[in-house]
Amino acid sequence: MTEAIEIQPVEGPVKARVRPPGSKSITNRALVCAALADGVSTLSGALVSDDTRVMIDSLNAIGVGVSERRGGTELVVNGCAGAVPALETDLYIGNSGTTVRFLTAMLTLGRGEYRLDGTQRMQERPIQDLVDALNALGADVSCEQNNGCPPVWVKAKGLPGGKAAVRGDISSQFLSGLLMAAPCAAAETTLAVEGELVSKPYVAMTTAVMSAFGVEVEVAEESQTFLAPAAVSYRAAMYDIEPDASAASYFWALAAITGGEVAVEGLTRDSLQGDVAFVECLQKMGCDVAYHPGATIVSGGELRGAKLDMNAISDTVQTLAAVALFAQGPTEIRGVAHNRHKETDRIGDLATELRKLGAKVDEFDDGLKITPRELHGAEIETYDDHRMAMSLALVGLRVPGVRVANPGCTAKTYPGYFEDLATACGGK
Repeated sequence: MTEAIEIQPVEGPVKARVRPPGSKSITNRALVCAALADGVSTLSGALVSDDTRVMIDSLNAIGVGVSERRGGTELVVNGCAGAVPALETDLYIGNSGTTVRFLTAMLTLGRGEYRLDGTQRMQERPIQDLVDALNALGADVSCEQNNGCPPVWVKAKGLPGGKAAVRGDISSQFLSGLLMAAPCAAAETTLAVEGELVSKPYVAMTTAVMSAFGVEVEVAEESQTFLAPAAVSYRAAMYDIEPDASAASYFWALAAITGGEVAVEGLTRDSLQGDVAFVECLQKMGCDVAYHPGATIVSGGELRGAKLDMNAISDTVQTLAAVALFAQGPTEIRGVAHNRHKETDRIGDLATELRKLGAKVDEFDDGLKITPRELHGAEIETYDDHRMAMSLALVGLRVPGVRVANPGCTAKTYPGYFEDLATACGGK
């Protein structure tokens, strides 16, 4: 693995047309729904990455056959009709938050004992709220170290169902995992969200994917209550996965930072992923945005600071921070306290790296204020966080001497990122 790479500045505005790989969020949701379905499903446009590899390997380990075609972008899933085949397994899920949360819920549908463990950082990421909600539905789930974090033990005898409350302020993936497992429970399941639900578009994505596999969830938005039917079988499906909107944010930001124009194919205003709204943040900062039937185009303009609530699109905060370095005036990002519990502390650690580049950064519990100053090169520590590497690499397109440590960490969601970025900038 390369220890660090130096980003080469570009000359003038970048004009490019790109299509990022498939959405990680949709790929892993579709894999779970297909795994629980009755029959054989085919997923096309799937993402090939560490996070999806962990999910595929875990499903195979619990007896759900997943085979790969077309270099892994087409997946054939032999569903288990809601009954986990394996009686016992020990899963290593790396640092994949979607995998540990979705499979912890899914495994309660089995009949056996299952253990889920991961990296040291995964062992620090909270999961107790999901554990509590599953136990309220009649499951037997526990954290091995009694510290609210993985490793997790699931002693399953099927999921009874019923009513449960789940906190919404740490991760929407808790609710998504519960929702996908709930239709296979013995009784109707009602899930009530306590407090503010973060990243709401991801929950809407979950219910949309469930619908594509034949299961409808009743949503009462005012009361933040979700009702899932009982003992319903997912139906096998042919399912197309759209490009990853979080990955697209780097290329839209490329247009903003260089004053160029970048079209991202396969993502439109009506896309399933909420992170498409990242372009609205760029628009508020002075960029032009054009929506076309098959693409969304961002054209750079004179950038100005803005005050932004990014709760719903928190995975794009680091990308926006890179753009903010080149704006006139400060940019304030709020509503993302849950970012402290991701692959790294995406508020505190991001602030540290932005200061290395010369910016003035004020840190809040739920965000940060970035005041641009004269920028200079620095080696960016990535904290094994793929988004730190991909977003802050963009700064090097305008600032000489920016080096990115451990660039291989982008394999978590986008193994070919640096090659695609070079191509977009006119490289080969």
